[in-house]
Amino acid sequence: MLKAHRPYRIIISGGGTGGHIYPAVAIANQIKAISPESEILFVGAKGRMEMTRVPEAGYKIVGLWISGLQRRLTLDNLSFPLKVVSSVRASHKIIKDFKPDAVVGVGGYASGPLLYAATAKGIPSLIQEQNSYAGITNKLLAKRVNKVCVAYANMDKFFPADKLILTGNPVRQDILDISEKRREALLHFGLTSEKKTILVIGGSLGARTINKSIAAGLEQFTAAGYQLIWQTGKGFYTEARELETNYTSKGVRVFDFIKHMDLAYAAADVVISRAGALSISELCLAAKPCILVPSPNVAEDHQTKNAMALVQQQAAILVRDAEAAHKLIPAALQLVQDEKEQKRLAHNIAQMARPNAASDIVNELLKLIK
Repeated sequence: MLKAHRPYRIIISGGGTGGHIYPAVAIANQIKAISPESEILFVGAKGRMEMTRVPEAGYKIVGLWISGLQRRLTLDNLSFPLKVVSSVRASHKIIKDFKPDAVVGVGGYASGPLLYAATAKGIPSLIQEQNSYAGITNKLLAKRVNKVCVAYANMDKFFPADKLILTGNPVRQDILDISEKRREALLHFGLTSEKKTILVIGGSLGARTINKSIAAGLEQFTAAGYQLIWQTGKGFYTEARELETNYTSKGVRVFDFIKHMDLAYAAADVVISRAGALSISELCLAAKPCILVPSPNVAEDHQTKNAMALVQQQAAILVRDAEAAHKLIPAALQLVQDEKEQKRLAHNIAQMARPNAASDIVNELLKLIK
């Protein structure tokens, strides 16, 4: 561990989804752990979820007027060049005012302008790429930054090999040891230890295909004697809450967002999840047998590529989004009944965990600060 001999001034930029925000906060927390007097400024995109999630974590954030290019012709696309120019100009001012020792980009819209401005001034810079398939912003920035920290092997097809550091994805520290939390977890959710529990998580924004499939399968789950912790996201929450009223006594618990994910993992025997990079990193650390349903609505179908990295190691089961309506419930019922398969998957996924990711990334960052 590198010791901090003075406070650092660090800017962390990016966001858009929990998959970008939570690793960013974990990096910030690690900087504070080794240098409590350090000042950290987040830079996000106005109107995106980082503008609320980051302050909730105790950090200051500044918003840029920036969004992504849509795949169809929209008014947003017409204003995109103006947004880029405006955001780069704003980023130069942020850097001039804050005077960072180094900057970190975690992907997402705000990462591009801020790192472009920082590298133009020669400020030490690092990218943290969460996915097994690199996003376009990070691919463009890789030529300009000093280091690229990645979560998967063989990323030299996207980034310069001499800049790559395999660190894994930083996750919330409370997930690192959930082995003693099962009793507390079942009490927290009002569930019994005498039934198996399935955890359903569709990512921070929800997942309609998973939600519709689970809704159709509630009778089968409860008839088989299984409990359910179901995170729906905001879009499906009202509908799911109406369904829950018929199944509360049978152990169905519905949430739009689960704040205590450590307890959700601790309660679960089997997990059904999207295949976002953060979710996969957490599942590896929690060592939970899982069924992954990759979202088809992400750039370059990177969730399928994330999922396949586990499937190839026999560490997860894949159900494609287009097949979920008729395959997800049977696959879940089969897995929750098969304890031997659960143990095999749990053992294999645990081998892919990288519990020191945040520490390793911060060590690399501090090496860049002369």
